[in-house]
Amino acid sequence: AEVLVMLIKRIKDLREDHDLTQMNVGKGIGISQRLYSYYERGERSVPPEILIALADFYKTSVDYILGRTDDPSEIIK
Repeated sequence: AEVLVMLIKRIKDLREDHDLTQMNVGKGIGISQRLYSYYERGERSVPPEILIALADFYKTSVDYILGRTDDPSEIIK
């Protein structure tokens, strides 16, 4: 549950830090705004391919989005 809470917080914070709307992010990763909003509210599980797409979109790591590191540029090996 902690990972889910962190995931939701991180994807919302990343979006807001980049001054983007849910529509912008959805378009950027190839999904609808509605589906993206479900992920951001924790109403749907985020599949691995969407996690990867978000990490690529924000030029960060999946580890950062999942809260495994607090450094957006670090990748845990």
